[in-house]
Amino acid sequence: MELTIVLLMMLIVVAIGAIKLTGEKLAFPFKKRSNLFTPVERSFLELLESAVGHQYRVICRVKLSDILSLRQGTDKKTARSALQKAASRQLDFVLCDKADMSPVVAVDLVHNAGKDGYKSQRDWYVSSSLDAARIPHLRIKVKSGYSAQEIRDCIEAKLAPMRYKEPKKPLVQGTIKDDKTALGRAITA
Repeated sequence: MELTIVLLMMLIVVAIGAIKLTGEKLAFPFKKRSNLFTPVERSFLELLESAVGHQYRVICRVKLSDILSLRQGTDKKTARSALQKAASRQLDFVLCDKADMSPVVAVDLVHNAGKDGYKSQRDWYVSSSLDAARIPHLRIKVKSGYSAQEIRDCIEAKLAPMRYKEPKKPLVQGTIKDDKTALGRAITA
């Protein structure tokens, strides 16, 4: 009996010593941030909302994988690699259509403070992925004095080529064969 008590006490002493040596680790070592955005991001968000807030919803800090999906028929190895790369990339702002919340334009702020500025080097994976998905990628240099109209014009200039590339959908959907037959009837009539 005494041996059991001595062994139990030794086990407790060893456990306490191990806890002290490793340090106390919290399961959730978090605290609330003092602010969600940097002053530059917050002022640009206000400017962006005043420029296009009536037309688009502005979503902040969006993972690339949240606005892109894989094409059908992509092999598993390529898909896994692409999803991992996309999940590690983040866009500063995404403008979404108010009606269906589909992404319209991705916006990144570029801060050229020295060689290692914030997103000063273009991320070709992000640009190429967005190009493949037909989502325009707008990179705007951080500077003071932008007006809402300048931002609006910049977005519209980026959207213009996309608007002209997409053919308008007909009001009544038909097949090409039906359209040629109807055209032939109209010509012979």
